[in-house]
Order: sequence, then C-alpha cells, then structure tokens
Amino acid sequence: MKRTLLCISLLIPAFMYSQGGSEIMLFDLSIHKNSGHLTNPRNITQHPGYDNQPFFHPTQPLLFYASFDDQGRAEIRSYNLKSKKTIQVTQTSEREYSPTVTPDLKYVSCIIQRDNGAQDLGKYPLEGGTAVVMVDYLTVGYHAWLDNSNVGLFVLGEPNSFHILRLPDRADTVIATNIGRSVHKVPGEHAISFVVKAETGWQIMKWNHENKKLILLAPCLPNREDLAWTPDGKMIMSDGTGFFVWGGTDQQKWIPITTPPDWKGKEITRLTVSADGKMLAAVVAE
Repeated sequence: MKRTLLCISLLIPAFMYSQGGSEIMLFDLSIHKNSGHLTNPRNITQHPGYDNQPFFHPTQPLLFYASFDDQGRAEIRSYNLKSKKTIQVTQTSEREYSPTVTPDLKYVSCIIQRDNGAQDLGKYPLEGGTAVVMVDYLTVGYHAWLDNSNVGLFVLGEPNSFHILRLPDRADTVIATNIGRSVHKVPGEHAISFVVKAETGWQIMKWNHENKKLILLAPCLPNREDLAWTPDGKMIMSDGTGFFVWGGTDQQKWIPITTPPDWKGKEITRLTVSADGKMLAAVVAE
C-alpha cells in the first residue's frame, strides 16, 4: 500500500495538468554575460490535455516530451524542429514519462509507470522497438545520466532521495534526501544538479562524481524547483510567470530575462535548453 500511495503522489501534478491542460512553448534564446532575451514564442504541441517534460535531442533537431493519449495514458512523442511535425515514439499499455536521450544516443530512457503502481527506469530504441528495463527494484520518479554506466535517480520514499546508481553492478549510493524533481546533468562536467528542499529554503546542489563532493550552487526562486542548464553552464528558472538566469560569480542573483511584451506566461514549470543554446522549451498551463 505504501508503494502505491507514493506513486499516486508523484502523479498528482500530471492529473492536475490533464484536467486543466498544459502546452509546450518554444522560444528563441539569447543569453549574455548578465542578461537574457526570449523571442518568437510558439506553441509546438497544441494538443488538449497534458504535454510536459520536454527534452532536446543532443545532436538531432528533435524535442521529446510526454503527452496523454485519448485514454489518459502518457506516451512519448517527438517534435521535429525543422519539419515541424510530431510523431508518437511509444504506444504501449503502460505510461511513459520523463523522456531523456541516453549518452550513447541510441535510446530514449523514461520512467515506465505500470498499472500495479511500479515505476521502472526503462529505455526504448530511437528507431523503434520494445523497452529494455534497467531498474525495476526502486520507485523511480525522475532521472539524469552521468555517463553510459551511471545515472542519477530521484527515488520516491519517505523522504524522497537522490541516488547515484552504477548500472553494471547495481551499486546504489544515496547522496541526499528531501529533494525536488529537477535532476539534470551539468554541462561540461561529470556532475548532476538537483534541488534540496531544506527547511531554511530550497537550494540547487551539485554532485561532482569525480571528487565525490556536494556543492551548493544557488538558492531556488521562492517555492520553485524546475530549472534548465545552458550549454555554457548557466542556470535558468521561472517564478511561474517570467524567466530568470543565475548571475553566477559576477552578481550572485537571479537576473530577469526579457520576453516579448505581448506574451504572458501562465504557471510556467518544466524548462529545457537546446544543445546549441539557441532555443528554450517551457511548459505552460493552458
């Protein structure tokens, strides 16, 4: 019963979005030393219900995301940034969330939620095929790859915890507890960032896998946990209506990013930046 309740708690935001709806907006992005600009907003999903958890392919003009079908089951879709066409990547009796291209560029890994309440980490070949299940003994909520062998996991529990799992021998190291859902590979480093929801305030932390050190990067915007990394190592967050970039060592504060005057954000949540740093995808409420 505990396992089932935990799985349901993870999916409460998804069902809220399925009722009210969420869309994925794509922007052109320009970030300078202490400023940023977003232009040319366009809705790339335009689909009733839940569209969420966008992830750019590192080398191809594709954006993967999770989307509810007519039965309310989440499937993985991809949007081609050049042809502007959308295709369905998975079509299963399960539910797939959090699509992520694996480091070898051969698969889309995702969370597979089963009707019995299990939440496994699996991967689907990019060219199509059945899932390869990698982790079926933990209740996985979110993930990010360090390399082909090591993956960072948000594991549901009391409390939720951040793990580094070495897949070949299943060596499982718990790094922190009371974490948020935003787990990301840090560009150019053998490191993963995640959010700790401390009583004194939510903080963005970095686990450096080479020296095994945990480092405080920045405070979160108030009560916000979703963030994205630019390829040159800058962090972007939203306060729900606008966007901000972390000023880094120069200013040590969140600096507003300008947006078109006629665009108004509505409950902005998940964010991701393309590998070339020229586009940002954001999930907004309908």
